[in-house]
Amino acid sequence: MTSRSESFQTLTPDMLAEGAWRLGWLGLIYAISGTLEYLVRHTVFALTGVMDSASHAPDLFRLAGIIMGVGVFALSRSGWPPPKQLVGLGLVFEVAGAFAMAASEFWNGVPASAYTSFALVPIECTWIVAFPLIVPNSPRNVLMASLLAASAGPAAVAIASAVSGTAVDRPVLLATYFFTSNYLAAIAAYFVSRIVHDVHVRLKNAREIGSYELVERIGAGGMGEVWRAKHRLLARPAAIKLIRKDALGSNQRARDAAIRRFEREAQETAMLGSTHTVDVYDFGVTEESDFYYVMELLDGMSLEQLVERYGPVEPARAVFLLQQVCHSLGEAHERGLMHRDVKPANIFVCRLGPDDDFVKVLDFGLVKHIEPVGTMLTVEGIATGTPAYMAPEIASGRGDVDGRADLYAVGCVAYYLLTGRQVFERKGILETILAHVNDTPAPPSAVSELEIPPALDALILECLAKDPAARPPSAAVLAHRFAEAVTAGAWTSDAAHAWWKLHGASTADAGRSSLVASGASDPASSAAPRARCWPQFGRKSEREFAS
Repeated sequence: MTSRSESFQTLTPDMLAEGAWRLGWLGLIYAISGTLEYLVRHTVFALTGVMDSASHAPDLFRLAGIIMGVGVFALSRSGWPPPKQLVGLGLVFEVAGAFAMAASEFWNGVPASAYTSFALVPIECTWIVAFPLIVPNSPRNVLMASLLAASAGPAAVAIASAVSGTAVDRPVLLATYFFTSNYLAAIAAYFVSRIVHDVHVRLKNAREIGSYELVERIGAGGMGEVWRAKHRLLARPAAIKLIRKDALGSNQRARDAAIRRFEREAQETAMLGSTHTVDVYDFGVTEESDFYYVMELLDGMSLEQLVERYGPVEPARAVFLLQQVCHSLGEAHERGLMHRDVKPANIFVCRLGPDDDFVKVLDFGLVKHIEPVGTMLTVEGIATGTPAYMAPEIASGRGDVDGRADLYAVGCVAYYLLTGRQVFERKGILETILAHVNDTPAPPSAVSELEIPPALDALILECLAKDPAARPPSAAVLAHRFAEAVTAGAWTSDAAHAWWKLHGASTADAGRSSLVASGASDPASSAAPRARCWPQFGRKSEREFAS
């Protein structure tokens, strides 16, 4: 554990990056102010007709300061050197800039008021105090640089005296003057740097959860937030789902029950070994009693986004994606687990290593154990899930629900992929649920703009059977039958790679809300941005239902 004193000597990456950027602006301001001072000085001389008969060295120092400020700005925007080195060079700029100020102020003599009143503060004092506020550094480094910058005034006077061959007038009073101005400013700068550094360290600690550092918020919902994060030691990127304490329940008992549910979700998901199930790295409770769990961060988009942006998916590709969904669900069902919220928003198609169109199933937040009738964890009469993808047996609150309810949802997802429409598009939640219980769906081929093979058409309708016994018996069987349903023009890895190469190049600058930047205004455009994926929060609306 880093001690408090040691933490003051270490700058966080955020502090270094921000400090390097601000240093550039400070250099530009320094150059502009030097230029204005020069112009005002010579304008006054021209208007009054009084020319400065003394040495022109102050103007040379001003010019050097201007050049130095512009150089610092250019260097900070060039991308080299790295922020850590640039912030270190900033301390050199602080000392050199203070000397340029002092030389231009004192080269031609010390003002008489400096010997009679200490009210006249050298301009470098403001520079010394303001520098650590704008460009944070460790207090120790700030103290060293500030003391050197404070010595710029005495050094300028001494050098000017040596060059001109004249003795320094009243040195004791002059030393007192600089001590009560420059050196007190240096001490003040040290304490300012301690405050600034302490604030940054506290903010950094507040952005740490477990072994992970929060980098950027990438999503928010009714229950909390999703953050892009990285492991502090491994630098591995991750997505952290943070559930706020106030969303867990109105009392401690309710919060404890919610935390147990989320813990079970994380544990159950972590036990699944399918490569098509999102990896869960860690979970826990923060010091503020917020629950969190850490998952892999993926580069891709949800199937919902895929259809919204690019339209219905050709049958061969849809089958390729759905087989991977079945792979994830098949393992879960074998372990006695149901997903119970299979929908396009919870299925992501990604670029994973060398693989394109790689599917990850997310958000096992409604996962339930498949138990014998009468021992289900779900209370009979309670329906939980998303109305547009809810199996009739779940919608009617039956207690004998099993993995075939997930296969019904897979049929709904397949319908959406091929048609761009829900199986039943009704005005409200209740109407949608009743349609799944009572109505017969139209075949996908009847509403799709694509040519759908009859075998695939029939298989999707079989998945949508009201009676679970009439559906495929398992996810493994469904995956095999999907492959048989499309015998011509199968989707290949080469086709997937070509698609991502074409669309990935036009979506490299994805929106900040999706991790990188904002999306195109037309979601159906082929140039719409590709989002990076993160687990979604449930949205209690017409899209989701819990009654």
